[in-house]
Amino acid sequence: MEIDRTNSTGEAGGDDDDAVTIGEALEATALSAGNKAIDKSDVAAIQAAEDRATGLGHLVPGGIGAEAESAAAYNMKTTRGEEKTTLADVLTDASEKLVGDKAVTREDAQRVIYAELRNNDDQPTNPGGVAANVAAAARLNQK
Repeated sequence: MEIDRTNSTGEAGGDDDDAVTIGEALEATALSAGNKAIDKSDVAAIQAAEDRATGLGHLVPGGIGAEAESAAAYNMKTTRGEEKTTLADVLTDASEKLVGDKAVTREDAQRVIYAELRNNDDQPTNPGGVAANVAAAARLNQK
């Protein structure tokens, strides 16, 4: 999967206009794991990513973190898989939904990974999920 770097909405950090933003990493998740129903580990990772992108230090009312939290609560009550809210439902166009965005750093990736790990009982991180894509973006930005 390739991340489109032609229309970055955030600060690229220094002179590197090709840096991948947090919003773009979240959009990559919508493509790579978009059919996955949102659960508590996704919520934690999305909220951590939003916090790092905006720098506000709190959940944005009506933001993607709040939307993910609402989706996970709905998914817990829903038994039919096709009715559950997916990562794609929340993360498509994430760059446009974020009130702020910035290039992904290693520290951002560490925070998102930790949030997902802390809330995931089944496996280390979700393959192709939020933490995996934010980490990949951070690696790309280090080059």
